[in-house]
Amino acid sequence: MAEVVETKIPARLDRLAWSRWHWLVVLALGTVWILDGLEVTIVGSIGARLQDPDTLHLSSADVGLAGSLYVGGAVSGALLFGWMTDRLGRKKLFMVTLGLYLAATIATAFSWGAWSFFLFRWLTGMGIGGEYSAINSAIDELIPARVRGWVDLAINGSWWLGTAFGAAASLILLDTAIFPVDVGWRISFGIGAVLGVAILLTRRFVPESPRWLMTHGEVDEAEHIVSDIEEQVRESTGQRTEEPDESIEVRQRESTGFLEIGRTLFSTYPARTFLGLMLMSAQAFAYNAVFFTYALVLTTFYKVPDAHVGYYILPFAAGNFLGPFLLGKLFDVVGRRVMITACYGIAGVLLAVTGWLFERGTLSATTQTLCWTVIFFFASAAASAAYLTVSEVFPLEIRALAIALFYAIATGIGGITGPVLFGALVGTKDPGNTMIGYLIAAGWLIAAAITEAVLGVDAEQQSLEEVAEPLSAEEADGDRRGPSEGRRRRRTRSDYGRAWAPPPSIRVRDDDGSLPREVDQIEDALSGGPLGRRGLAQAVGARYWGPGRFRRALRQAIAHGHVRERRHHFELVEQ
Repeated sequence: MAEVVETKIPARLDRLAWSRWHWLVVLALGTVWILDGLEVTIVGSIGARLQDPDTLHLSSADVGLAGSLYVGGAVSGALLFGWMTDRLGRKKLFMVTLGLYLAATIATAFSWGAWSFFLFRWLTGMGIGGEYSAINSAIDELIPARVRGWVDLAINGSWWLGTAFGAAASLILLDTAIFPVDVGWRISFGIGAVLGVAILLTRRFVPESPRWLMTHGEVDEAEHIVSDIEEQVRESTGQRTEEPDESIEVRQRESTGFLEIGRTLFSTYPARTFLGLMLMSAQAFAYNAVFFTYALVLTTFYKVPDAHVGYYILPFAAGNFLGPFLLGKLFDVVGRRVMITACYGIAGVLLAVTGWLFERGTLSATTQTLCWTVIFFFASAAASAAYLTVSEVFPLEIRALAIALFYAIATGIGGITGPVLFGALVGTKDPGNTMIGYLIAAGWLIAAAITEAVLGVDAEQQSLEEVAEPLSAEEADGDRRGPSEGRRRRRTRSDYGRAWAPPPSIRVRDDDGSLPREVDQIEDALSGGPLGRRGLAQAVGARYWGPGRFRRALRQAIAHGHVRERRHHFELVEQ
């Protein structure tokens, strides 16, 4: 029988101060979204150029097909490598998938015809799709719970840095005064290869996920990695963290069978499964449909020269990056449910209005871009939150495969059909037909907003093990108390996202939302004399607590009568 072990690894990772080590994780793993954004933008920007008889001589439908094949490759790569990631580990796979991307994107630069271009785009997509599952699971398992929402949204939003870079590069590479017509577009793919090599070298310093190791018979290695991380955090921040009280018991395992995966998704968490599908498919359709045909809309309806498309992509990319970056903290403070509902809903309504204005002919290339920039300021945050949702609401043992499965199904529904449909609609050169595509995307976004409002999971500032207890932990509990009791407790959690009481072994805060440890630290800091708000926050290291926790803890200390404010300073109340 597999060994049952008790460990504090999740709690130790979640209570770490933000440090240079966390920035390493963000740079080494999160920058893959820049690569994806670069790839999509390059193809979008050079779409019109690839129709030139002196290049690959593609049709507008071929350009849409190339986008669909890239997404199709990403779907197959996500499924294959997602399954392997849960079985073999996060680090092995995020090295392999990046290697595949590098080889395929270099090969794309040497395409000699339509079919070779299609093949290499498919393989490039496979590498990127594999990255999604391996990287999302690794990042969530290494980043502290208190800032997981903002970090995930900011990382996913960095996709648009790649977009902006690709758009800016296209202005030079597509300028026939600088590069011949059949050379500039080929060089553009070398940009991604150079960036990919730099990322590959950086990833050597990122360890395997200790959470994955603890469930796969490698507890000693996991403990060693966490101890090393803690030491690096102490050296860079000067903050010495306390030993956490929370622990969890897990039964170690080699892998999780497909039967158990299916039961978890469709029996234990059916509402979360439906929620993930709705969020992922809505954003996939809206994004892939609009963005893969962005250049075609500009050149077809607004007669924008293909070499100038990059000028219009730059502000669009800026809005998409700023959305998750500026709104991200609200997902940890205001909450997932409110913010995801609002972002999807606002984006859907604005897209419907823009589609109507487009059909009436009241927009120019500039105003059309302005409308899209505002719409996707919110839609970008929504799309990033969709990836965040599916990566944190399912158990650790199936996290990578769950991400891959949702990405594959949703993208297959929305991401593959979107570019083909929009390519065909734009090809008719009829604004009324193109508006139909915009209205479909708008309706899908609004439906996703309603689904989130009803079924959303309140995962803000909670440990991953609170949001979805590991399957191995449930087995350990079930074995200790009897299988039937273990199964009963599994059903008592709310599958619909309401707050649920985690088992005592992994509880990280009191049921009433109080923060006793933080309140004690505030009182200890004030024992030496009154302090202003900023000085008090610095004294207790509040910036490491997470969004809003210092404010709530200070309110609780005042409400309990232990602390009072006088002349903009806080002091202890004599008892």
